[in-house]
Amino acid sequence: MRLRDYQAKALQGIHDQFEQNDSTLLVLATGLGKTVIVSHLVKDYLDKGRIMMLAHREELIGQAWRTLKRVTGIEPDTEMGDYHANSYGAFRSDIVVGTIQTQNAGRGMGLKRMTKFDPSDFSLLIIDEGHHAAAASYRRVIEYYQRNPKLKVIYLTATPDRADEKALGQFIDSVAYEYDLREGVDDGWLVPITQQSVYVDGLDYSSIRTTAGDLNGKDLARVLEFEEMLHGFCSPTIEIAGDKKTLIFAASCEQASRMTEILNRHKTGSARYVHGGTPKEERRELWPAYTAGEFQYLVNVGITTEGWDEPSVEVVVMARPTKSRSLMAQMLGRGTRALPNLIEDCAGADARKLAIAGSDKSELLVLDFVGNCGRHKLITPPDILGGKYEDDIVDRAKKNAEKDSAQSGIPVDVIEQLELAEKQLAQEKAEAEERDSRQKIKLRAKYSTAKVNPFEMYNIQPWREKGWHKGRQPSEKQVALLERNGIDVNGLSFTHASQLIDRVIRNTKEGKASYKMLKCLQRYGFNPDMEFSKARIVMDALSANSWRPLQPEQKAKVLQEIGA
Repeated sequence: MRLRDYQAKALQGIHDQFEQNDSTLLVLATGLGKTVIVSHLVKDYLDKGRIMMLAHREELIGQAWRTLKRVTGIEPDTEMGDYHANSYGAFRSDIVVGTIQTQNAGRGMGLKRMTKFDPSDFSLLIIDEGHHAAAASYRRVIEYYQRNPKLKVIYLTATPDRADEKALGQFIDSVAYEYDLREGVDDGWLVPITQQSVYVDGLDYSSIRTTAGDLNGKDLARVLEFEEMLHGFCSPTIEIAGDKKTLIFAASCEQASRMTEILNRHKTGSARYVHGGTPKEERRELWPAYTAGEFQYLVNVGITTEGWDEPSVEVVVMARPTKSRSLMAQMLGRGTRALPNLIEDCAGADARKLAIAGSDKSELLVLDFVGNCGRHKLITPPDILGGKYEDDIVDRAKKNAEKDSAQSGIPVDVIEQLELAEKQLAQEKAEAEERDSRQKIKLRAKYSTAKVNPFEMYNIQPWREKGWHKGRQPSEKQVALLERNGIDVNGLSFTHASQLIDRVIRNTKEGKASYKMLKCLQRYGFNPDMEFSKARIVMDALSANSWRPLQPEQKAKVLQEIGA
């Protein structure tokens, strides 16, 4: 299986980190192939010892088992529930997959099932959904296998909650590679996401308690199971989704059952639902029927959030709110994949985007139902696509997207809303500085040590520092590259150095003025936002004038020459 460019970079990043560290983290958005990457990593580690891959759900283990076998050609053993891996003899596999719960289960005499395995046999431990790894059940298992001092541990995650980021930073040695949902969309590997907000009269979350960081399940079910609320979800879904294949996330079995009933009243045989209690035989019949288009709406309760792929999903309906970034990312990820065999042979991001735009699935539409959220800060698509933005930008984008789409009845592009919010806040900041020129307002990221602020020069807001990068300093290579481009590195963090390097590379690719040019243009009173070729004309004029400020007639002539 051929790796995509970012997958190859991720694999190399893991190898590079393992040369110096015993554990590392891979952050990759849902739908971009984390399991494919680690399957290739497994191939590289087979000659060093056995490999163990652990997750917390059966569906994830099934997906991993299939991908590992396809990539490595080896059939893994399974240690999960009634399935027992062979630990001895010629019949044991070099690869074991299983669940954290089974590893912690008893095997008699006060021993855990993990103790049937000898840690010294294993060279690599893979922890899927690694943002859970701070939990005691995970730490117990990981620390057992880390009795082998040669063991390498790779944690996999998509979009963790902020608290998970901080927790991960406590026990991982490094971050091997990060590639988020926004990058996947920008590079044409995932479809664009549009959001349609729908106000539902009487929908009120304000009395719902918070339990374990998310909305209390029983409280939420009580609100969402009212007949009026059910129709408030179903009617807009039917109207807006049209004939598109639709995946609906519900909060309870009762809500899912009732929504399915209402949808089928409007369109006979169009909806089915699935939940944790649905018999496995029924599920095995349901999945291929949905893939084949035998029914339009699949209503589910916590079943399709992980380990389930259906690229033909065109609409995701959030009939259950959440305060969890990781849960929202998982739900969005069910619909962000492009149609099969569409983009793999395309030459570059532009070709992939063009192929997606011309396909039967040109975007993912997310229906978000809005009510009174009270004190709760509910997660919506801008939170997931805006992972690198500061909170104020994301909050502005959320408000804009909700208001604009609800009032117009037209879905809005989430990335465009984030970019608009960034520009709005930058403009508001500039206006505030102009009103009070004596006191320079600092950016939220507290970057103010350089004489010339590169973020202001590029007219961008600093990225939010993720928990695992807090306190991390720029690498020597980053410092060298930034200094070559004339950027003062004093006070820069690793995150902000990475952001500025991305901007330097992006401007070069787009044929825009270099950073040194930007500083010079601004110093001499020119708008720095111009193409490299036009900036070169200005530089030549300044040089010919011995770097003295141009007289009005000279400047007017230059402006005319560059078409400004």
